Amino acid sequence: MSSLPAKQAFGEHLEELRKRLIRCFVALLIGFGICYNFKEKLFEILSSPLVEAMGQNPEMIYTGLTEPFFVYIKVAFLAGFLLISPYIFLEFWFFITPGLYKKEKMALLPVVFLSGFFFVGGALFGYFGVFPIGFKFFLDFSEGVIVARPAVGQYFTLASKLLIAFGIVFELPLVLTALARFGIVSVEFLTKNRKYALLLFFICGAILTPPDPVSQCMMAVPLIIMYELSIIGAKILGKKKEVEEDV
Repeated sequence: MSSLPAKQAFGEHLEELRKRLIRCFVALLIGFGICYNFKEKLFEILSSPLVEAMGQNPEMIYTGLTEPFFVYIKVAFLAGFLLISPYIFLEFWFFITPGLYKKEKMALLPVVFLSGFFFVGGALFGYFGVFPIGFKFFLDFSEGVIVARPAVGQYFTLASKLLIAFGIVFELPLVLTALARFGIVSVEFLTKNRKYALLLFFICGAILTPPDPVSQCMMAVPLIIMYELSIIGAKILGKKKEVEEDV
């Protein structure tokens, strides 16, 4: 009999999670529907850094008859996801808040509010800051009989993976700051383990980017910057926490 309330609570959490996921899926479909109407323009924007890096007579090819169609579908989904990402983080906030104390809710509210914008900001950083440099580096290998003819499908796979990866990277300060606010990590812990974090960042750069040193550094350097910002955020929250404890 004593396990019955626990089972009911677990079932209620699953039902709540199901409702949140359905809402996120519906929002994604709405975002996809909006962005699909501009799929050609969106792909033109997505491929603009590569086209500019290619210089005169830029050409992109496709090797399968259905490849352009599915690329447009994927572009619309990617743009739709970026468009509604703040709403997804908001749904996540509403899901976890019932299990938090009032002070914890107030501490997490700015984090959740900013998380969607940080994600989009990371994707924009990858698009404007990394794409032009990275593509120019790769295209410099096109000499003599080696001519660059990027395929639209392969380019979308690379670009989308990098955009999402940089979006996740920019979430690091928010995540570590929230953990510091709850006492799970401390400034001393983050500072002491900085060298291990640096090694982990370069490993992540090797996994999430093409296998070359330039791309790995382009991913690792923003991670290092985000980590240092996390330490600053932890210091600020730590001071506030001490004041609260003194009061």
